[in-house]
Amino acid sequence: MSVSTVRRESSKTISQMAQKIGALDLAKALTDLKIRGEHRKFAVLERDASSPPVAAYHGLVDATLAEEGLPEADRNVKIWCSNDYLGMSRSPIVAEAMIEAIRTCGAGAGGTRNISGTSVHHIALEQALSKLHGKEAAAIFTSGYNANEAALGVLGKILPDCIIFSDELNHASMIAGMKRSGAARRIWRHNDIDHLRSLLEDAPPQSAKLIAMESVYSMDGDIGPLEKACELAEAYGAYLYVDEVHAVGLYGDHGGGVAEQLGLTGRIDVIEGTLGKAYGVMGGYIAASKTIVDAVRSFAPEYIFSTALSPVLAAGALASVRQLSASQQERTLHRKNVSRLKQELTRRGLAFMDGPSHIVPVLIGDPDRCVATAHRLLEDHNIYVQPIVYPTVPRGTERLRLTPSPFHDEASIIELCNALESVFELI
Repeated sequence: MSVSTVRRESSKTISQMAQKIGALDLAKALTDLKIRGEHRKFAVLERDASSPPVAAYHGLVDATLAEEGLPEADRNVKIWCSNDYLGMSRSPIVAEAMIEAIRTCGAGAGGTRNISGTSVHHIALEQALSKLHGKEAAAIFTSGYNANEAALGVLGKILPDCIIFSDELNHASMIAGMKRSGAARRIWRHNDIDHLRSLLEDAPPQSAKLIAMESVYSMDGDIGPLEKACELAEAYGAYLYVDEVHAVGLYGDHGGGVAEQLGLTGRIDVIEGTLGKAYGVMGGYIAASKTIVDAVRSFAPEYIFSTALSPVLAAGALASVRQLSASQQERTLHRKNVSRLKQELTRRGLAFMDGPSHIVPVLIGDPDRCVATAHRLLEDHNIYVQPIVYPTVPRGTERLRLTPSPFHDEASIIELCNALESVFELI
């Protein structure tokens, strides 16, 4: 055996040993996660487009599922935790647009945006989104996560000596983008505009400044102080970046989000949104000036190296954006059901975090009890609510996050509240 062969075999053996050692570390990390009650399982659901929010339930799975196939669905459940806030994923208007697109141009984009992957559907969608938010341009991504990571990653890197002022409860995707940018960060206490002002005052005048915040915070259901943030951005010459993923489609006369509802769109530099929540399809986007959008498209790896969003999805999202820009019906019924749920929870003395948005968190405060409550709702009452635990929320604030839709009628609300009362007596 040659010396080179011996070296290769020795290297292979060392590599195998390292892999085995690593596997033990991974197994221990997973065991610790299970002991803390934070290991996640996923409900396999086959949603019924003709009868929302009903879905056929196929059981719970985790990453260790190895067998081919799944058990047959043995019952229907009602979903109370979907981000498909307006049920637009089931809209015939959206479905027909997607069917037509797949007939005419096939399933996939066929490449990245600059290598054969830009279709007429992508351009039409970006034009509709820029119009929705009153901006010069828009760029779509495969997810809201990618949009945040790309935009904040580029802006924080390119803006000279940039300091990013980030609300402490900003989404993980925003934090990932900020970290990757290498920009300095200052964390301001959640929704504390006075703290933000003090941080801006202490910042070097010559540094570029970027305020990053959300409009609707998805786990607490509260709304950020957008108007005061606009005032501070203007006073200190800062850019203002607002994540509206839990607001677009839902707020404002045309679904332009909280910024549109408050008449602040023109005072915000970058609006980031999603096509996978109220619009019911998939994808994320930013809307901003031509210069900002071009910079993000030109420098963000997520945009340059990712296969473009399927034109089928872009066509469906465009149909949804157009529908919600013109129609108030979906939003009106949605707000009615949100109000009904809050009133019924209050009437029964069931504690919840009563914020100004459409998100209704029922605080449990313990991971085991939170998981057990969700389990009992599912097994005893055929109601599916995913328990929200760390790291999505801080330890000690575990909760059930309820998201009523236009299809959660009064009977469904009574059914849910009856089930919650019954389970809370047992857990």
